[in-house]
Amino acid sequence: MASGPAALPYAVLWNKMNIGLTLSRKESTLTDTADSHATATTRAAADSKKMTSREKKWIVYDVGNSAFVLLSTAVVPIYTNSLLKAAGETNIVSTWGYAQTIASLVIAVLMPLLGSIADVQGMKIKFFTGFFLTGVVMCCAMALPLGWLAFLIVCVLATIGLNGSLTFYDSMLVDTTSNERMDRISSHGYAWGYIGSTVPFIVCIALIFGGPALFGWSTVACTRASFVITAAWWVSFTIPLLTSYKQVHYRATAAQTGEAIRGTFSELGSTFRAIRRNKPLWMFMIAFFFYIDAVNTVISMSTSYGTQLGIDSTQLVVALLVTQFVAFPSAIVYGKLAGRFGAKTMITVAVVAYMCIVFFAAFFLRSAFEFWILAILVGMFQGGIQALSRSYYGKIIPKQHANEYYGFYDIFGKTASIIGTFLVATTTSITGNASLGVLSIAILLAVALVFLLLQKDPTRD
Repeated sequence: MASGPAALPYAVLWNKMNIGLTLSRKESTLTDTADSHATATTRAAADSKKMTSREKKWIVYDVGNSAFVLLSTAVVPIYTNSLLKAAGETNIVSTWGYAQTIASLVIAVLMPLLGSIADVQGMKIKFFTGFFLTGVVMCCAMALPLGWLAFLIVCVLATIGLNGSLTFYDSMLVDTTSNERMDRISSHGYAWGYIGSTVPFIVCIALIFGGPALFGWSTVACTRASFVITAAWWVSFTIPLLTSYKQVHYRATAAQTGEAIRGTFSELGSTFRAIRRNKPLWMFMIAFFFYIDAVNTVISMSTSYGTQLGIDSTQLVVALLVTQFVAFPSAIVYGKLAGRFGAKTMITVAVVAYMCIVFFAAFFLRSAFEFWILAILVGMFQGGIQALSRSYYGKIIPKQHANEYYGFYDIFGKTASIIGTFLVATTTSITGNASLGVLSIAILLAVALVFLLLQKDPTRD
């Protein structure tokens, strides 16, 4: 796969990262020990502006999977809408919303249990690989000539594969870098993900719009080919992580796997009780539940919302592409600002910004021009709030139980997505007004803001 069409973009992007980030010649040597045994190399890396090879190889998975995220946001809803119209269906907002709800529900149910098992030595990479392969295979399957219902089922399975892999990927952050560097590394992951995803996306869009004239293919055939291109890109940028990742923090060794699995449910109960006793942690998780709901809902529903308003599909796609370019520097800047003002402070700023974005979308978004403004505003804060949420959480949890805790993190994150998309879909269906569905998101952001303001930041003690 790497020797095919994706090889050149991969090499170019990797070289750019080498220039922009400056690869450290001395990789951090991490040992399979608990937090208290951090090596001198790791501590030195914390003070260095250079990134280790391991950090960079972790980052590039964001480059790979973001291609599918962008395609799912911009192209898949439009393609789904064409399938729905062909079948006599009209309400894409509610249909797409329910599909995303199902995908989120499956992840929310599975991740805590699988996350607990994955905290056993050597298991995290196995679960990651399984979900990653599910996502890639289903992404390719989306290229098959399917009806709207079959296509949505395959799309849901691909989304489950993506989100499942991201849960384990996020928890790998604690094995990849130090607390002091988490905000920066996580921000760079999202930043390079945004800019990297534009490469296959531009290729796919060029194929969709130019393919019929150049190759004599139909627009539908070109759209289906874009799913295969995206899957190839995803695979290419996953290989570095698969070949380099080492699980540093774990709750049981490989020899204790059987015993650890048998004790999974008791471990889950113990973790839940530990979270309940940790007031700063559970207050942040509740705030995260509400604000990430808004973020995920805006991401997953933006194109379908614009489509229902009658905005031209070309305008929608180009505007979302602009979002990626805006998000690249914004995510990096956000990581730098977090180092100065704290991750929680910058998360709070982003929540307030998203409240303004929601009001703008509900009351002022009526044309392509307003959608462009919306896309730029989202790009300024989307990557920052996602990256800092991931890193801030990683700093306030026990590292040896990272995957288990990130499993609960996913309960809050994905369950929030269930509520958000369901709320928008249901409100739109009942009222017949998509703007009212969008406006309901502001309530969730207000609740999140209250909890953030009341929470005591344990990283600032």
